[in-house]
Amino acid sequence: MIGMLKSLFGGGPKVDMGQLIADGAVIVDVRTPAEYAGGHIRGSVNIPLQSLQAGMSKLKKEKAVITCCASGMRSASARAMLQSNGFKEVHNGGSWVNLKKYEK
Repeated sequence: MIGMLKSLFGGGPKVDMGQLIADGAVIVDVRTPAEYAGGHIRGSVNIPLQSLQAGMSKLKKEKAVITCCASGMRSASARAMLQSNGFKEVHNGGSWVNLKKYEK
C-alpha cells in the first residue's frame, strides 16, 4: 500500500528537478486556465487535468515531463495518466510554487 502511494505521488528516488528542467523537461501545469493566469512558471504549458487526455498530443512522449498544480494532487493524477498513455519519463513536481525556483 505504501509503495503504491509513493509511486502515485512520486515518492521514489529523489530527482533533481532543476537538472531535468535545465536538460529541457517540459513543465505541464494542470491547473485551470484561471489558476494559471493568476501565476505560473515561465515556459510551462497549461493543460488542465480535465483536458489532459485530449491535450497529450501537444507533448512528445520521448521528452521528460514534469507535472505541477496547486498542491500536488492533480499533478499526481496527471503523472499517472501520462504514464498510462506511454510517456516514459514523467515526474510529479507537486506545487508550481515549489518549482518556481527553477524557473528559466
